[in-house]
Order: sequence, then structure tokens, then C-alpha cells
Amino acid sequence: MTLKNPFKISFESLEEFVDVVSQQLQCPITIEDANHRLLAYSTHDERTDPARIATIIGRRVPEKVINQLWKEGTIPALLKTKEPIRIKSMDEIGLGNRVAISIWKQDEVIGFIWALEIDKCLSENEMGLLKNAAEAGKNELLQLHVRKRKNENRSQEFFWQLLTGHLKVPETINEQFQALKITPSPCYAVIVFKFLHGITRKEEQQIYYLLKTSQHLKTMLHTVDFNQLILLVAVPKVDKPLDELNHFITSFTGKLLERYKITEVQVGASSIFEDYQQMKRAYQESLTVLSIKEKFSAETQSIFYYQKLGIYQLFDVILEKYKNEGYENQSLKKLHLYDKKHNSNLAKTLKVYLDNDTNISETTKELVIHPNTLTYRLKRISEIGDIDFKDPNQKMMLYLDGKLEKYLR
Repeated sequence: MTLKNPFKISFESLEEFVDVVSQQLQCPITIEDANHRLLAYSTHDERTDPARIATIIGRRVPEKVINQLWKEGTIPALLKTKEPIRIKSMDEIGLGNRVAISIWKQDEVIGFIWALEIDKCLSENEMGLLKNAAEAGKNELLQLHVRKRKNENRSQEFFWQLLTGHLKVPETINEQFQALKITPSPCYAVIVFKFLHGITRKEEQQIYYLLKTSQHLKTMLHTVDFNQLILLVAVPKVDKPLDELNHFITSFTGKLLERYKITEVQVGASSIFEDYQQMKRAYQESLTVLSIKEKFSAETQSIFYYQKLGIYQLFDVILEKYKNEGYENQSLKKLHLYDKKHNSNLAKTLKVYLDNDTNISETTKELVIHPNTLTYRLKRISEIGDIDFKDPNQKMMLYLDGKLEKYLR
């Protein structure tokens, strides 16, 4: 015998809806949005488990619970089926037996219902009731979904105004934060993740899911610009804030790969700022990091942050000075002319030699030549380019100008 659908009525609130579901199934119920933020939970049942308690207190599912549910396949399954899924207890994360079902809007999951199986096991008829509840819950969540979308559009418009420097009055900036119910952090950074191709709607949903479920750093604002994900993140006041940023970046890119097979994401992060009027500068710093990493991929493989770029930070300033003065490194010019005329590679040999901090062993290894060959080439380089390898200033200029040549290419 199939039970009648008790959810074909209108509810005044999501809280009333979840209490009715709890009464019908005689077990504790929680409802989350697609990013595992708690929307409502049944209040007339004291039976619970540590995972549910932590979710209610934190208003979202703990990250360790989400990670475990991904690893053992529950969440991937919930993103594929409209049927209820039974989950066995996992004591290591405080999760008791429960049944979960996704709430769908056409082909998109917009939320989840969780029913705790404490002192009972849902029957076949009760599983059918849970499916009815998921269908009815769609209408309740869609109202929240519309309001959320309007708020996201407002927040992205505000973010672009900050990134482009169109908001410069501190009072106006603070009013906008308050209107969006965002508490601005005392310290912040702008992080740009650059993907290989334009970010699809599906990938955007996956990215936002990771941002909302991550509990490493708070993302205050975010937006997508073709193949770039741009974040405004709150930076905690700790002794080593870059360690916190690094943990966030490596965790985020790691989960993109592990869960969604998204690879080769480049990352550029700004310095840490306090003044929100400086966000245009912070954004430009992040883009500078990405530009440098694209042209010097090997040398900057482990660099994410603008303040770690070293001499690369000054390239644009130096190039502008060179342009104004018509500067040209005569030693490098002579070597290039000689290489072109004699089909040799002395300029490349010099570059590798300087890149390896004039280390003979490392240079010969990279060039795959004998040390005697390198010694001969260095002698010819010195003669043709009028270079004194004992002069640190000259070596520094050759190193820098060689990098600038590559940057311009």
C-alpha cells in the first residue's frame, strides 16, 4: 500500500516544510542547498549525531564530512540520481546512518534532504514519501534560488567596480558591503585562477561548489571572466599569512583535479592589502603574476604571489625606462649578430650559464655539452661581447636584459 502524498499543500516557510517531513518519516531531517549550507532542520526531535550537531552550529556541513562523502561516492551519486541513497554510519566523522536525496530543478541539483535513521530504518513506503518531499521541496528552494541569483548579480557588479577602480570613496564601499551583508576582512588578497579554456556553466557550478564548501579561507566576492576565476579572499591575521593562502590554493586546485578532472590551472595572487580602494592594484598584481608565469613557466613554476616575483615585478618599469632612453645591451646585440652570421648559439649558452648562477656543472648538464666545450664558448662570449665574468654588475645586467628579451618575445 502506497501512502498518500502529504506535501501537496502550501507551506508558510521552509522550517514548516521540514517539520512536516520529519513528522511523516518520524526521524530528524535537515535540508541543505547545493553547496551544503544548512537551510532548515527539524526542531521537534532530540535524536541526532555529531555531524548533524556540527552542521546546525556552523550552518553548513563540516568540510571533513563533505570530503569523506566525496571519497566514498555518496555525493557523486547524489549528483546523478533522483532516487534516495542510504548511507551507512561513519564513526570517524561523526556520521550516523541516514538516507539522502537530491532536490532537482530540471537537470540541476539545487539542494539535498537528509533523513537520520536513528532507532529505525526507512521503509519502502517511507522512501517513496521522501521522494515526494524532494519534489515538493523544489518549489520551496526555487524561491530562495531566485533571491540568491539576484544577490549574486549585485555582488558581481560591485566586485567589478572595485576591480576596475570605479569605487574610490571608503564610505560608499562600506555601504555596498553592508547592503550585500558581507563583513569586509581587515586584510585581503585578490587571487586569479586561469583555466585552459573558457569556463562552462557546469564548471562554474563546480567551482562555486568548491568555494562554498571550503573552510580554509573565506571568499568574500567572486566572478568569472571567460577563462579566469577571480576571487576576493579574506586573509587571516597570522604570523605566516602566505602559508594560509598557499594551503587554500593547493587545496582548491587539488580538488578541481581530483573531483572534476580539471587540470593545468595557473594561479596569480596579489600582495596582502588592507585598503579596499587599492583593489584595482591588487587585481593588476595578480594578472602580472599570470603574465610572468606564462612567459617564464620553468623559472616561476612554484611562484603564486606577486611579492615573490622578485626582479620580475620591475620588468614593466625597466622596459619603460629603456624605451624612453633608447637603451640596448651592446654585449647581447653583438652575440646575436655573431650567432646569426655563424649559425652558433653563444647567446643561449650565456643565458643558461647565468640562469644557473654561473655553475659549470649545472650549465653543462642542461646544455648537454662537455665542460671543455663550455669553457671555450665562455671565452668566445667574453671576447665577442666584451664581457668580464668577474664583474658582478655586468653579469647582473646581462641576466636581467636576457630575461627582458624573452619577456618582450
